[in-house]
Amino acid sequence: MTDLPFGRGGSPLQNLIARGIYETKISALKCVEEIDAGPIYLKRHFSLHGAAEEIYIRASKIIEEMIVEIIDDSLVPNAQTGDPIYFQRRKPEQGNLLEAKSVEELFDLIRMLDAEGYPHAFMNIKGKRLEFSRAKLSPDGILADVKITMTDEKVKNQ
Repeated sequence: MTDLPFGRGGSPLQNLIARGIYETKISALKCVEEIDAGPIYLKRHFSLHGAAEEIYIRASKIIEEMIVEIIDDSLVPNAQTGDPIYFQRRKPEQGNLLEAKSVEELFDLIRMLDAEGYPHAFMNIKGKRLEFSRAKLSPDGILADVKITMTDEKVKNQ
């Protein structure tokens, strides 16, 4: 989900959004031993607007079309050009909303982690964990679903 060689490595969607990049390309590449280093068959423009789950669904449709094109047209891949930029897999603690500096950054953190298999964006406040999903940006803030659980063992056992 990056314009390779930019964005080799882990968590491409999250790393792009965290960098304020909302338009990218999906790169179809030949697999080689080094991750994301293979030659490129083709690329397609791609928008990163919406929640992560929506983005993945849209990407899967484009990827399916790319696979068909590669097979039907017997495409030959070309070597990547340019210096590679590597992404590190994001860690769950990077979803802490208390680190955000703007409403837009809060919104991006929630939406980029709103997919199955990812820990949701969160806040830990006084023994409670608030996890956020299904965020919508509005003119006066963010509307979102919130799951609240107790994190303090003492409080849990009362």
